[in-house]
Amino acid sequence: MRAKQIPSSLTRSKSPILLIVFIISLIFLSFLFFLSAPSDPTRSSSRPYPHLPIRPETSFVASLEHFLTRKSPNHDRTSDDTVRTVLEDDVGRFDERKFAKEMDWVHGEPYYPLSMPIRVYVYEMPTKFTYDLLWLFRNTYRDTSNLTSNGSPVHRLIEQHSIDYWLWADLIAPASERLLKNVVRVDMQEEADLFYVPFFTTISFFLLEKQQWKALYREALKWVTDQPAWKRSEGRDHIFPIHHPWSFKSVRRYVKNAIWLLPDMDSTGNWYKPGQVSLEKDLILPYVPNVDLCDRKCLSESESKRTTLLFFRGRLKRNAGGKIRSKLVAELTTAKDIVIEDGTAGEGGKAAAQKGMRRSIFCLSPAGDTPSSARLFDAIVSGCIPVIISDELELPFEGILDYRKIAIFVSSTDAVQPGWLLRFLKGISSTQIREMRKNLAEYSRHFVYSSPARPLGPEDLVWRMMAGNCNFPLNFLDFKLRLNSNV
Repeated sequence: MRAKQIPSSLTRSKSPILLIVFIISLIFLSFLFFLSAPSDPTRSSSRPYPHLPIRPETSFVASLEHFLTRKSPNHDRTSDDTVRTVLEDDVGRFDERKFAKEMDWVHGEPYYPLSMPIRVYVYEMPTKFTYDLLWLFRNTYRDTSNLTSNGSPVHRLIEQHSIDYWLWADLIAPASERLLKNVVRVDMQEEADLFYVPFFTTISFFLLEKQQWKALYREALKWVTDQPAWKRSEGRDHIFPIHHPWSFKSVRRYVKNAIWLLPDMDSTGNWYKPGQVSLEKDLILPYVPNVDLCDRKCLSESESKRTTLLFFRGRLKRNAGGKIRSKLVAELTTAKDIVIEDGTAGEGGKAAAQKGMRRSIFCLSPAGDTPSSARLFDAIVSGCIPVIISDELELPFEGILDYRKIAIFVSSTDAVQPGWLLRFLKGISSTQIREMRKNLAEYSRHFVYSSPARPLGPEDLVWRMMAGNCNFPLNFLDFKLRLNSNV
């Protein structure tokens, strides 16, 4: 049957009308948008997260105070299935539930085992491993007389290694307060890709007596290794924050299969035994900076004040790879436009380091007792170009960040040659210096921990790195072997 035709005169008469209605609607919508926009166009940049009641907090002490006094421990998670009293049958039952869930993922998720967001199960450990230790720090951190054997303030060291707090606080925060979308907390263990162990190994090591922390380490080890999920994978999908080289040292050999969060790989073997750490399973995380962030306004204001060519403040004598510090001191102490100071990370030391870094073009970052040094991250957030002298250093998030854009790498052999380092630094053009400082302004966000954790912050990059961790395909290989054996 022939289709009914519409007179061409009618279509022509409607076209202008429709066009006019469309234009009027567009003007009206633009007017509404104008009314709803802020009167000050800079306000949106000053509040980058306008849906949050407060700005992200970057101070560990301030964030911890808010966390402990305003966010009571959440023991009412009725759907949580952490096993308190472990029975042998629990392991078998969990294994069956996990296998059934994996079957669902295979048939329902086309890219399994690669998936985003990462599903993390956070153990509900007894408070003596978590909140009690945080309260202990909070109630004693003003006691600056508590020093390590080399004179460093204990509580400042704990802050520098507080990655365990920042990750845990974000994972357990209500979904309405979180900004990260690439990781979610799950309530049922069989739904998890990874398991997070929220034990504060650094606080316990520094603030408890030796026999106390040794006993607590053994208790935590037994508690975790008794869990069905641990027994099923032998810990390969469990995350342990072991960021200080001394923490958890007495029992590490029993959790060597787990994913460790570390400050570096320590190729010297002085802190981590061979076979315990590797880039294949573990992650390197940046230290928490000991100085305040020098933002874009600060960088602009400090530009003309950077008259010191090279700055260093820290312990001048260290062990292992850090012995190069004494050689550098001998080479650089009398040089012009160079500031070399011996000091610790106490409150006075923080102010002196921050002032010195903001007045310098380059900041020396030699190895410490391990290949890494907290000074590197202090320099980055201060807008001071790091000069890294540590031949065995592995850096955080190297699979994501290009450190050549923000740092100068110098071999130990070259650095101690008479006059070599100064000639090299003076030969770097002002154009390259401006470009690197511009890059530092962009990169600094990757090294500032905060609550809530922010996209592209260190917490976010941890989970991006985890997504490429070999444990996912390894677990999937175990799954495929089991699947084939059940065919």
